[in-house]
Amino acid sequence: MTPRPIRLVHIMTVPYSFTYLAGQVSYMKARGFEIYGLSAPGELLSLFSEREGISVQAIEMTKRITPLLDLVALLRIWRWLRRVRPDIVHGHTPKGGFLGMLGAWLARVPVRIYHIRGLRFVTATGWKRHLLVWIEKLSCRFAHEVLCVSASLRAQAVADGLCSAEKIKVLGGGSGNGVDSINRFNPSKVLASSRSEIRAKYGIPNDAAVLGFIGRMVWSKGIVELAEAWRSLRNEYPYLHLLMVGRAEPEDPLPAEVEELLRRDPRIHLTGEEWNTPPLYAAMDIVVLPTYREGFPNVLLEAAAMSLPVVATAVPGCVDAVQNGITGTLVPPYDSQRLAEAIKGYLENPELRRQHGSAARERAVREFRQETIWLAMYEEYLQCLLKKELAPPVLNSAQGLSPNGQSESALGSRGRTGDRAAPA
Repeated sequence: MTPRPIRLVHIMTVPYSFTYLAGQVSYMKARGFEIYGLSAPGELLSLFSEREGISVQAIEMTKRITPLLDLVALLRIWRWLRRVRPDIVHGHTPKGGFLGMLGAWLARVPVRIYHIRGLRFVTATGWKRHLLVWIEKLSCRFAHEVLCVSASLRAQAVADGLCSAEKIKVLGGGSGNGVDSINRFNPSKVLASSRSEIRAKYGIPNDAAVLGFIGRMVWSKGIVELAEAWRSLRNEYPYLHLLMVGRAEPEDPLPAEVEELLRRDPRIHLTGEEWNTPPLYAAMDIVVLPTYREGFPNVLLEAAAMSLPVVATAVPGCVDAVQNGITGTLVPPYDSQRLAEAIKGYLENPELRRQHGSAARERAVREFRQETIWLAMYEEYLQCLLKKELAPPVLNSAQGLSPNGQSESALGSRGRTGDRAAPA
């Protein structure tokens, strides 16, 4: 009997998070994996299914702590996993990771991987912080392998006692999926007219200096400090405009006075949610991310690939994405004055902007190619399967070789049975 393919299930809390896997799913499918996706329902989940050609399952989940709804979601995840019988469950994001790891443990899935992409408890207080820490510890406990998207995030997870140092690792130089610096986020591949077209669309003069923000328009991204820095800069630099790309979230709202400033200032331009970001980067001169917490911010990698200098906060994740004084500038979190000073430094020195932007792109191309991350993830899957004495996936015949150049036979040829050993 021909063995069925290795089944890999990715579990996210919300459909939007599947953007973390852009390109990676096709890469793994070509190497013999049968892939499934699970998250809360939404149009983006259906689009992900159609784009990647995989099966998906929608189960109601929320980012908020909702004990009764979470219990119902856990039972539904467990029942679905029992039907699919995956070999690997790869859980991402706090809620998806927790329910995914627990559901996979109950369903006796042989390989369980929890991917820490950020730690929500960092900005929480009181009982909520304690609960979020406890949830992270359980997610790590029920996983066979724990991955972190950055070295600084791993250090924080170990220091906070979430996981033992022996169980948690970072693949390559970090990031969850690398950055497509060759095709998508490449200044030479963006139409030369994009800069003027985007500026014209939002009423920004061609000779303006544009400070850009791309991300969720929420308190934890440092929008309050950005608004305070803007107030101190706008009068001194009448040619400065602020272009903000992203959506608001009711779970993490902005103060009313900040929302009013963003809406009413004629030199602040809100695009809303926009997926085609390369032309928007092309319209910017400086990218800012005054966040309070991160895992490994994709925005900073994308900006680097687009040859843009960045001003970001010196928090875990950002310190991995930015080389302070070389590819960008890091400032303390919650400090609007230092944030304004760093932005001012770039406004006063266009040559410094060019130098840092050029160095940022060189580093993005050199250290954060997507194929490098995908290969490291593929090899991690293989190691996890072999530890459980499961055969690795059979590469499609068109591939011929594994990503690291080994012949198919070199990856192992153990057969697999219909029965599984109990997971550790």
